[in-house]
Amino acid sequence: MASVQPRFSVVIDAAHGGADTGAKLTSGLMEKDLVLALSVRLRSLLAARGISVITTRESDTTVAADDRAGLANHSMAAACIMLHATTTGSGVHLFTSSLAAVPNGRFLPWQTAQAAYTPQSLRLSSEIASALGHVQVPVTLGRASVPPMDNFTCPAVAVELAPLAHGNTTRAAPLTDSAYQTRIVEALAAALEQWRSDWRQQP
Repeated sequence: MASVQPRFSVVIDAAHGGADTGAKLTSGLMEKDLVLALSVRLRSLLAARGISVITTRESDTTVAADDRAGLANHSMAAACIMLHATTTGSGVHLFTSSLAAVPNGRFLPWQTAQAAYTPQSLRLSSEIASALGHVQVPVTLGRASVPPMDNFTCPAVAVELAPLAHGNTTRAAPLTDSAYQTRIVEALAAALEQWRSDWRQQP
């Protein structure tokens, strides 16, 4: 009897919320508000592609890190995208867990659960970087312990938006630039659509 392949779904985690405002990006824009708006836009783009989406917050509410991870893990998502923003650097910073890879077992320690998914997370990060490169957004890759990433039992990448500095192929754009935001969310949607194709081919 053939096994039924699990449904492809994506978790979007808009960082911060409620009393946790995150970084102050401009005099009138907090990180928690920008990433929530981006989460809504990305969810719509993915839904239009027939991709199931789970969001960790839909409004300006406080959600504990463990609750975010619990929601993501319960959904058995094929990708978890954490959205952050900063005024430092240029373009998009992609972070994967700094945990060393371990074999995937039936029971994973909560604090280091992501270690079993590190190789997949690195591949997902590479696909996102490629998609951003296609729309001429510079990418910086890094490894870090970004809560609650290490608790996720899914391929996970933290996507941190920064303003676009002057460059040879791009013009400067602040985080408030709607066209710049659109380039990023469309690239993320394209990368996740490609990831769905790759995910289906995995054994």
